This record gives sequence, C-alpha cells and structure tokens, in this order.
Amino acid sequence: MEKISPSEIFMELISLAEEVASLAKDSEIEKDVFNEFSILVDKFVPFFNDLRDCITIMDKPAILKGVESLAKELKRAKSLIKNPNSKQPFKQIENITHDLGRSLGLVLLASLEVSTDFREKIGALQKDLMNTRFYGNGNVSPTSSQGSGFGSDSKVESEIKEERVDVDLDDAVLKLKYGNDEEFTLALLRVEDSIRVEKVDNGWINDEGVVTILFNHLSLSKPNNRLNIIQFLRALALENAEQKEKMADVEFLSALVKSLTRDVDERREAGRLLLDLADLPAVRRRLGRIQGCIVMLVSTLNGDDSVASHNAAKLLNALSSNSQNALHMAEAGYFKPLVHYLKEGSDMTKILMASALSRLQLTDQRRASLGEDGAIEPLVKMFNSGKLESKLSSLNALQNLSSLTENVQRLISSGIVVSLLQLLFSVTSVLMTLREPASVILARIAESESILVNLDVAQQMLLLLNLSSPIIQYHLLEALNSIAAHHSATKVRRKMKEKGALQLILPFLMETNTKIRSRALNLLCTLSKDLTEELMEHLGETRLCHIVNILSSTESENEKAAAVGILSNLPTSDKKVTDILKRASLLPLLISIMNPSTGSTEPTTCRLAEGVTGVLIRFTDSSDKKLQLLSAEHGVIPLLVKLVSSGPPVAKSRAATSLAQLSKNSLSLRNSRKSRWFCVPPSVDAYCEVHDGYCFVNSTFCLVKAGAIPPLIQILEGKEREADEAALSALSTLLQDGMWENGSNCIAKMAGVPAIIKVLEVGNVKAQEKALWILERIFGIEEHRVQYGESAQVVLIDLAQKSGSRLQSTIAKLLAQLELLQAQSSYF
Repeated sequence: MEKISPSEIFMELISLAEEVASLAKDSEIEKDVFNEFSILVDKFVPFFNDLRDCITIMDKPAILKGVESLAKELKRAKSLIKNPNSKQPFKQIENITHDLGRSLGLVLLASLEVSTDFREKIGALQKDLMNTRFYGNGNVSPTSSQGSGFGSDSKVESEIKEERVDVDLDDAVLKLKYGNDEEFTLALLRVEDSIRVEKVDNGWINDEGVVTILFNHLSLSKPNNRLNIIQFLRALALENAEQKEKMADVEFLSALVKSLTRDVDERREAGRLLLDLADLPAVRRRLGRIQGCIVMLVSTLNGDDSVASHNAAKLLNALSSNSQNALHMAEAGYFKPLVHYLKEGSDMTKILMASALSRLQLTDQRRASLGEDGAIEPLVKMFNSGKLESKLSSLNALQNLSSLTENVQRLISSGIVVSLLQLLFSVTSVLMTLREPASVILARIAESESILVNLDVAQQMLLLLNLSSPIIQYHLLEALNSIAAHHSATKVRRKMKEKGALQLILPFLMETNTKIRSRALNLLCTLSKDLTEELMEHLGETRLCHIVNILSSTESENEKAAAVGILSNLPTSDKKVTDILKRASLLPLLISIMNPSTGSTEPTTCRLAEGVTGVLIRFTDSSDKKLQLLSAEHGVIPLLVKLVSSGPPVAKSRAATSLAQLSKNSLSLRNSRKSRWFCVPPSVDAYCEVHDGYCFVNSTFCLVKAGAIPPLIQILEGKEREADEAALSALSTLLQDGMWENGSNCIAKMAGVPAIIKVLEVGNVKAQEKALWILERIFGIEEHRVQYGESAQVVLIDLAQKSGSRLQSTIAKLLAQLELLQAQSSYF
C-alpha cells in the first residue's frame, strides 16, 4: 500500500468492501449473522468515498495506518467467509467486526480537521461495529445503522443500558491508567467516543482526572499513542473551556514542548494544541519560562516543515505579547518582536530591549537580520531624542550592530554622524559615558567610503584628538586612518595636511600606550604616500631613528608593517635619509624581519613585504655601487629573488626594480676571463655566458647566477599585471650593448620570449613599450626570428591597429625585422 497513492488505496478498499459484503450476503451458513455483517460492511463504501475526497487528511500517516488496519480486517473477513473452518464462525466474525471498530477508531482520532458532521458519521459507524454481538443460530443483537449516515438501510437503535455504559467507562479509565499500549489505545477510543456523544459530563472528566492521566502518559507512551493523546486533548480543549484551563499547568505544557522535538506529525499536533492554548494569558506567560521552548519554536520556524513553521510563527506571535518572551526570542535569533518593541514600546520597554541587544553575542548573520528587520532606525531615534539612559542603551546596541558593513551603511543613511561628532565635542559631564561607544561607532562608520560625503568630518576628528581620553584617541586615530585610506580620499588627505595633520599625529609616535602608537603609525603611513617631500621636514633625524627603534623592538606585525611603510615612502633620492638609515643599521634589520615570512599571504605580512621592498629600492640604487655591495653582503639579493617568486604583486614589482638596479652594474663588475689578477683561478661554475666573464652574486649582482631569470619570466606568464614593467626592466639589463646577443639567447633558452609576446596582448602601454624594445633586440638574431616570428606577427599587427602613435614606430621596425614590411615602409 505504501507504493501506491492514497487515492488508489481507497479505490482498492471500496472494491474490497463491496466484495466482502457480497460474499457475506450470499453465505450459506449462519445466514442471519453474515447478512447482518454484510449490512455493516456495506456502510464502509460511502465512508471510503467521503474519506478519499478529504484531500487535506487523506495522506496523513495516522489516517493511512488506520486504513491499512481496516484493509487487513476486511481481508480476514473475506478469507473466513470463503473458508469457514470453525465450529463457531459467528464468534470469529464478531471478533473481526470489533477489530474493524477499533481500526475505525484510529481513523477517528486522526481526523480532527474534518467536519463535525463527518466525524459524527465515523463515530456512529464505529459504535455500531463495537456494539454488535453475534450468538449463532440466527441470534443477532441489532445494530444502530440509522445514525451513521453511510447506508440507506436503517436498523433499530441498539438497546444498551446506562449501567453497561458506566461499567465500560470505568473499565476504560482503569486501562488508561494501567493498561498496555494496545489497551490504552482502545480505552482512549472508548473515552473519546463517550465524551463526543455527551454521555459523560465535565464532572466525570474532573473526577477521573482524565487530562492528568493523559498528560502523564504523554512522556511515556509510544509515538502513535502520543499522537492520539495530543489529538484527543486538542479536541477536548476546543470543546471544553474548563479542561482547557487545566492544560495550562506548567508540567503539562512542558510535556507538550517536548513533543515539538519529535516526528513531523507529533510536532505539528503539539504546535496546534499549544497554539489553541496560547489564548490563555497564563499559558503565554508560562511557556516563555519553559527551558528550550522558545528555542525549539524558533528552530521550527526556520525549519523545512511549512505547516509546523506556520504554526510556530503564529505561536511566537502570540507569545511575543510578553516582553520577556520577546527577549528570549531575540536570544534564540528571532528579532521581529524585539524590533517591534523598539518601535512601539514604552520608553522603559525600549530601554530594556536596547540594553538586551547591546549584551547579545551576535553573529554577522544575526546582525544582518536585525538590520533588515529595521532595528537601526528606532535606536538612532532613541539616541537623538531620548534621555541619558535611552541614549546610553541605544548607543551600546548600535555599537553591537555596527561591526557589519551593511549596518554601517544604514547608520550613515540615518544621519547619525553629525550627532556622534556633536557628542564627542560635548563637555557636559553627564554625557562623558557616551563618548567611548560613540567613538567606536564612528570608527566603524569611517570604514565606509560613503562617509566622504562630508569632507569636514576628518578635520573635526583631528581637532578632537587632543581633547580626548586615550581610548577615544585610539578610536579617532583608527577612524582617521580608514577615512584617509579610501581610494577617493585625495581631497580629504590634502585638507588633513593643510590642517596640520602631521604635527598633530607625530607626537603619538612617542606614546607608551602601544595601541595608540600603532594606530598613529598606521595613519602616518597612509598619509605619507601623498606627502613624500614634506615628510622628512616634519620627521627629522630623531623621529626617523625612533621609527627604526620601533621596528626593531615591537612584537606587533602591524606596527612593523606601518613603520617600514613610512620609511618606504621617504624620497629615495634623499641621500641624507639614506645615511641616517644606514647608520641606524636598518638594512640587516629589514633582512631579519622579512626572511621568516617571505611567502606568507597574510594581509599584514603582505604590507610588510611591500614596505621592505620599497626601502630596499633605496639601498640598491645603481648610482651607488658601494651601497649596492653593502646590500649584497647582507643577503639582499636572495631575499629579492624570493619575493619576486612568491611575494604579493606590489612587492614583486619593487623587488624586480631592485634587481634591475643591481643588474645594471653586473657587466662592469664582472671579472673578465682574460684577467691576470686571479690568485686562485675561479671555478668553471663561476663563468657566466651572458656577461662573458666570472660572476658572483654578492660582488657582481648577476641575475643569472642569482637564479632570478625564471621567476621574472613567471611574472610575465601570470595573471597579475602590476609587476610586468619592473620584470621587463630587469630582463632588459641582460640586453645592454656589448652583451645583448648573449642576453637574448639566455632569455630564449629559458622560454621567456612567449611570455614577453603575451605582455603585448595584456600589458599596459609602458610594459608594451619595454616588451617591444626587448623583442627588437631578441629578433636581431635570426634563430629567434624563425622560431618566434610567426607567433609575434599576429600580435604585432593587432597591436598596430589598436595602439597610439607612441608604439607604432617600434612596431613597424619589428614587423620589418620579421620581413612583413620593408624597412623604409611609410605605412606608419
């Protein structure tokens, strides 16, 4: 039956019922008994038809289980009628009739959603089946078919005495209390049937403690019985206000809450019963105190079961009339009631909600949910117009929400920036407690580029620096750095410079408070990118040496990156700065700092690598061979090669620039193989084919001997384009006059030509210009023209059509080299 649809199940049952009724009617033994049984079975046909049409319940597992049981009993009846092998077939058919009644009772218990009229018809048929008695020899106790509404034949109402009803109910109560699972199920059916047809009153339900018995069984029974209990209690609650009040007991409610964690049918029915009970104030109050109740409801709300989710939403809405429940819901991650109270509650309730929100441990997902639900606007309103307690609670709540970018945008849109600055300028003592959370929020808002709409905000923060406590100074410096670092903050940085930002910030470098010093270093590093010429005027030798001391003594990677970043932004042409830094032993310090973390991709380490390579450009200046030699002796070249190979893009570019500066002097520094001044002849390995002499990394700075050529070519082959120009500059040093043929052969041998041609397709104009110059030299050798000319032609022709006049003359020369154009062609 599980493999076919519910509709097909009922069609088969109708066919089975009709067959059994026909067989019973035609039976040759116990004719009166089987004829009466035929009348009873006939009543199932319209019942199955009506049940099949109840689309909302026909696929419920509990319904289908009852229907399966009915099918099983009908098949038993069919087998008995066709093969009556007992001396008392009437007794067997009576047992089958009663079992059909029990099975129908299971269907009745699971059919709360159907109309009362239909339930009454099911109940009447079930009563007929349970009350029928067969005695053999044609003796049959009459059944009541009149009230069932499922058949056209009417019978006389069964003559059952009230005393028998009382005995049956007493027995049913005993089985409810002490019976096994099967006895409990049947007893529950009996009690439900009696209550439904009003044969027992409310007093009997109270006297026998039916509600208490059922709730006690709820935690101990098997799943099917738990479902039957909840359905019965729900029917009782809907019809009997006094019994509904009894169900408001906290222990009863706790038992129902446990059912919210069980299988889908039980969870749904428990939710429905709780929802029915939730119109009682006591229930709403008590449910919120039951451990795990609201958490489970929120979990159900967010679950996959749409029916249970819908019921959970309605129940949460009912419970949210209690403000404490709204707080519990917020703790569980459901914020709409809390936001409602922030908007519509009394002043004290708003403070309660905001205070709770400030203490909640929130994930970014929950911060986003609060922002989407509209929590920002009422909190800003509380801050702007409320009294001190409202301001403090709302500001702390906003601080908790402001760590999410989306909420920062909402804060900016609310216009809170001006209010925060006004608060920070305030000298009113009662408002001092608000300044710290205000500065935190302002620092987070500053991370958004939207803050630049107000160009004066940075200037106002600068004015606040010397008027604030250390913790607020820390957040202001953080905010100023965020503002200055924005891509479109050029005007703001210029205004900060005009307002004396450097003079205000530099004293913070002497701070013993390392957090403040670190933020000041970051801000100075950011501003120094635009202030290279003026920077040394403000720093002086003392502060410059102090920055080197910070670099050598700090444990903070962030401080190291900021300090070396400032040093890298000083003009490389300033020889005085170079001398100061050399005397301060900066060079070995940089090597020791950088070597352990060369290949790391951590943001701070990348900044450190960018700063170090920026400073090394100063120490590898090609005009100062002594300085280059000092750098090489300290191990600069292996470090530069590592960074070219695995550093971040900017560091690769700067490292390649330093290698290019060093390589420019390799030809003049190399030892000619004809030299007579060798005390000990150099080894064969020292000979360099490119420089046609003996090369050593630390004395001639040879790129070939340093192993720098492959990583430089790798840059050109990669996807990042920042270092193309610097890599090409380094390679071009191998093509200087007097050695260009050897250099060309070296680059070609290391498969560098295709990478250079690639730059013509994807590089910027400056990189393309360098690539064309290199190719012009390489294609001066016929072997390379033959090997790479064809692949270069397509790219060159395409570039000729796209590029400006700046490149066209060089392209023309190359195409002429490749014999596509005459050397004197006027095409260009």
